[in-house]
Amino acid sequence: MNFDQILSAVGGFGRYQKTLYVWICLPQVFLAFHMMVSIFTGATPPHQCRGSNSSSVAGVRSSDPGRLNFSLLYSPCSSTGVPLQDNRTEGVPCDRGWVYSQDTFQSTTVTEWDLVCDKAGLNSLGSSIYMFGLLVGSVFFGSMADRYGRRFVLLLSIALQTVFGVAVAFAPNFLVYVILRFLVGTTISGVVINAFVLGTEWTCSKRRMLAGIITDYAFGLGYMLLAGLAYLIRDWRKLQLAISAPGFLLIFYIWVVPHSARWLLANDRREEAIALLRKAALVNGRVLPPVAQVEKCEPIGGAKRSYSAVDLVRTPQMRKRTLILFYIWFVNVLVYYGLSLGVSRLGTDLYLNQFLFGLVEVPARTLVLLVLPYSRRVSQSCFLAIGGLACLLMLVVPADQPNVLNALAMLGKFGITASFAVIYVYTAELFPTVIRQTGIGVSCMFARVGGVLAPIINMLHSHNPTLPLVIFGISPLLGAILALALPETADRPLPDTVEDTETWDMMRSPPAKDNPEKCKSVSQSASSTEEQELQHSARQA
Repeated sequence: MNFDQILSAVGGFGRYQKTLYVWICLPQVFLAFHMMVSIFTGATPPHQCRGSNSSSVAGVRSSDPGRLNFSLLYSPCSSTGVPLQDNRTEGVPCDRGWVYSQDTFQSTTVTEWDLVCDKAGLNSLGSSIYMFGLLVGSVFFGSMADRYGRRFVLLLSIALQTVFGVAVAFAPNFLVYVILRFLVGTTISGVVINAFVLGTEWTCSKRRMLAGIITDYAFGLGYMLLAGLAYLIRDWRKLQLAISAPGFLLIFYIWVVPHSARWLLANDRREEAIALLRKAALVNGRVLPPVAQVEKCEPIGGAKRSYSAVDLVRTPQMRKRTLILFYIWFVNVLVYYGLSLGVSRLGTDLYLNQFLFGLVEVPARTLVLLVLPYSRRVSQSCFLAIGGLACLLMLVVPADQPNVLNALAMLGKFGITASFAVIYVYTAELFPTVIRQTGIGVSCMFARVGGVLAPIINMLHSHNPTLPLVIFGISPLLGAILALALPETADRPLPDTVEDTETWDMMRSPPAKDNPEKCKSVSQSASSTEEQELQHSARQA
């Protein structure tokens, strides 16, 4: 028996797996907190130079910032105090610091360390360094998981995320703050990668896509909950503490989160794997196959020649697929976080916008479940086009119509979120089994590059307000065109080798066969998609 037949025998998506996914979903809420909290903790409120001129103009003392007149008539980066000819005054630098409006925020990292005017770029640089942490973490924790197991690295990542997250709330200066945020970013990747892999390696193929979407819903829930927490807690240090400290409650994961039985078998720890499979069978009301059959279990495909990232671009068809997929991954993350981190510029209520940006992910991911059975390629192209067109339409909407701008931003977020969900499935189906793990890993690295650039592109808004939207609009439209050059994978046999990829056009869909993993089918999409992901999981083991 191979592992998939054993998993089918003990229950491919029974009570044991459903409980596991509950434990997997909880950290996703905290991931959303850490990913989006900088929208509030790093917000830049209205501000003016601290000094007698700004105070006298406003008619109140500078010690009462909540009542100051933060009108656009007064420059936030200079004080108008030097008289010139023709009754004009010359702006001089703010040598006494700034005073900030407290109408929305009691304090942020910007107000505490004066990250405005000449230092405004440091705020976006901090966000980029945080995103770079995700890139480093994906490489570091990904390789560590293959050696020490998914469970160990998942628990380690959650623990480090909590400790570093709490430490951020006590950062004495901006440099320490950025370093700690970078470390939090590395742990984000450790949780994401290993939670996903642990769940998929315990779940039958037909349920794996649905289970993955459920975890995405948990991320959206955290997205919305953050808006409520930030609304109630206006001090950045207290908010950072509020989103991080509850992570200590997950200490019980030490006793409830299991190892991956697939990984244990692949690493010759068969007694532990058999014990876990026996427990899963008991919880699911099934019977474990004879131990002799389990002990002879081998990964799908057996031992074959080794492959590397070079095989992704070695042959023409594989090269075309690889380059297009790398670009689409890059664009998805670039626009997703570009829109998410730029929510404060929409001109309406920041907390409501944050809630709606999280809420829109629910219908976006639900729609993906409905359309994927019909076409991966068209779905990918259409969702990218929706995201790009919405960003470009925002350019023609007057600034005095914030509700229209907000609606278009929501539409763009809807399109790019749906595209993000599709690309996970589509990529896994396009890369052949022998290099599927490598292809997805390198794709994620390109995606993180998009995350690093998103805050920097948003920073261009201060120099040219239209430039970020032009980039966020054109880049996904190009991706939509390129996606049409990819082959359709719905109801098609999945490639196992690079040679299969080169002869894809000659491959025909085989007649329907009974799936050895009798796990109630969710949809045709789940069936074909998860057969591929099952092979991907075996390669990861």
